[in-house]
This record gives sequence, C-alpha cells and structure tokens, in this order.
Amino acid sequence: MVSEAARALHNAALVIDSHNDTIVNHMRAKLNLDGGPARQDGAAIVTRFGRGSGAELQLDFPKMRQAGINAAFFTVDVTNAKGTHLQYALDGLGFFLREAALSSEDIVIVRRAADITSAQKEDKLAAVLAIENTDGLDQSIYPLSAFYELGVRTLTITHSTRSWAADGCEVENGGGLTAFGKSVVTEMNRLGMLVDVSHLNDRGFWDTLKHSSAPVIATHSCCRALCGHPRNLTDEQLKELAAAGGVVGLTFVPEFVHDATPTIDGLIDHIVHAIDKAGIDHVALGSDFDGGGTLAEDAMVFPQITELLLQRGLSEGDVCKVIGLNHLRILSQVIG
Repeated sequence: MVSEAARALHNAALVIDSHNDTIVNHMRAKLNLDGGPARQDGAAIVTRFGRGSGAELQLDFPKMRQAGINAAFFTVDVTNAKGTHLQYALDGLGFFLREAALSSEDIVIVRRAADITSAQKEDKLAAVLAIENTDGLDQSIYPLSAFYELGVRTLTITHSTRSWAADGCEVENGGGLTAFGKSVVTEMNRLGMLVDVSHLNDRGFWDTLKHSSAPVIATHSCCRALCGHPRNLTDEQLKELAAAGGVVGLTFVPEFVHDATPTIDGLIDHIVHAIDKAGIDHVALGSDFDGGGTLAEDAMVFPQITELLLQRGLSEGDVCKVIGLNHLRILSQVIG
C-alpha cells in the first residue's frame, strides 16, 4: 500500500530508471510497446538468438505512465549476438524507433538532458537509448558517431563476459580496459556519451574511472558489502565513483540484493548503504526490468520505493534525488 502523501510526491517528481532490456524482449515476445501484439511479424536478427517466454513483460509505455516513470534507459544488449553484434544493435534500435513513432503514447528520444524535463512538462515520456556491451561497435570506434546520430547516449563497456574493450566480472583473473576499450571511452567522452561501468570487473572499473574525462554511471548494480556478488560495487568503488561525479543505479536483480532471501526491503537497504558511502547526490535507480530485475513484479513497484524511502527517514528532497534528479544531473553534465 502506498500512502497518499508518497503517491503525491512520486507523481509530482521526476522519475528516471537507468536500465531495462525491454526492447529485445518485446521483439522476442512479438509484442509492441503499447502492450499489444506485434505491429508487423517481420524477420529480425534479435529473434535468431532467443525467443520470448510468453510471460507478461515488466515495462512498456502504458506501464511507464501508470508507474509514474518519466524517463527510462532502453537498452539493446548485444552480448549473445555471435558475430552480428553491430547488426543486432541496429535491429533493436530500429525496432524501438519505429515503436516510438507508432505508439499511442507521446515518446521523446532524449538527445539532451533538457528533453527529459521538457517531456515531463508536456506530459510525454522520454527514452534514453543505450547499448549494452561495446562489442556492438564491431571493433571500431566509428559506429559510435552513427549511434550518436540515432540518439544513443550511453553504452555499457562490456557484459559479465570478455569483450573487445574489457573483461567482465565473471572472467577469472581478467584484465582491465584494452587499447580498444580506452579508445572507446575517449571517443564517448568526445561525443558526449555516458560511459556505463556496470558488469565490468574491478580492474576494468578502475581503468575506466581513471581514463574517462567525464563522470561515469553504473546503470544497474548493487552494493558488495551487503551481497558479495562480483557484479556489485565495493564501498571503495562507490566512494570513488561519487568523487568523480558519477552515479550508481541500484538494481532489482534478486541475486545482487541477497544471495538467499532477496526482498524489496533488502533493495532499500542497498539504497541506504549506497547513500551512506557515495552520498545522496550519487545514488539512483536502475531496475533491469525485462532483464534480470525480477525482485518486483513490474514497474508498478516504483511508487512503493518512494514510500519505503520516506519511511527510512529520507527527506522529500532526498527521495526526489534518488528517484530521478541524480540521473538528470549526470545526464546534464555529460550529454549536455
């Protein structure tokens, strides 16, 4: 149950979610982003590498409205594309751009941070386009400029496995940023794209923080002090990420919250811990809906999170930072 006061605050606030895998899973489930069946049953590269489960998905445009989410990072994870990473990325982005154009909702593709606040004022939804795993560049920095023109504003350096740019958190004795990875970070800085360090191993995290001239984001991670999964950030990482102006989006993936009994209250524990270590200006939300973010049934959990943060003693202003303003700040600083 969400109190009237918490719901009123939530509905008035700017709410931003920094990670979902909704694009690919809607394609595989043959659903459109208005919540109905696919508008066209055409061939798609994405569907060659997995099929939808048929289960109801956690996020679409109507659910964003119902949950009071003003903006979300819509990500194409290219990790499993097996030799067609660049094509796979374009397939997913093309699908989403078409969905945005055909939707009954008003959707704004975010090119500047001000697009988010303008969309909120005009009662529109905002989408930040993202690619997960720089293997989507097919070993060249030049697709970055093309992706930028399409509206992509953030890339995750790698997934949990090895990429051309760096090693992920599951690679035993992995290395840090490769020469290619460093060139990717430099070019993203030049273009004004937000570098995402979620999934990196520790060496890659520190290399990226050192190499980037702009603040970086961990779009969907939790705190290793509370759950020892290698996908989570240590207290030292949280502190240094914040010192460099970055943001961590706490994620709703059960195994990152607790290794035995993950709960929504446990997620709030991670948020409070991150605030304690990184500071109130550097903590936000990154659900991983339609990916691994199954701690909550769907997007309707967002007002509940606002309620629980208030119950933990956060001021209304601090809650607004966590549910949206901190993401807006780093976007303003990096993408303009």
